[in-house]
Amino acid sequence: MQADARPKDGGPTGRGPLIAIVDDDAAVCNSLKFSLELDGFAVRAFGSAPEFLAAGDVADFKCLVVDQRMPIMSGMELIERLRNQAVMTPAILVISHPNAALSARAAKAGIPIIEKPLLGNALLETIRAACQGGH
Repeated sequence: MQADARPKDGGPTGRGPLIAIVDDDAAVCNSLKFSLELDGFAVRAFGSAPEFLAAGDVADFKCLVVDQRMPIMSGMELIERLRNQAVMTPAILVISHPNAALSARAAKAGIPIIEKPLLGNALLETIRAACQGGH
């Protein structure tokens, strides 16, 4: 019987570009992690913006997939904080029903929004484009 290849610390699996998922919904994190790993990405999931920031290795990621509605710090606030710290890693904001103000704020910052529910390949295609240098 083979041992489980997944790291015990919740670290990345897979050999492709390293993707961060930041979402307070564990089911969403696990589902996205599983799906992206099947598509060849290495993935680390974080349950909150502070948990992600505490990881300290944010520059290692090729793309960030960030939920907008989280306690303590919203997804857009996290991305803006990273930009203020000169972290320019491509980011994708995930939200159900974005309002006009948030859509405008994200567009001005060059942050694509993918709407929930995550149907089809929109998120995967946006991640691939971000990893190749363009959103």
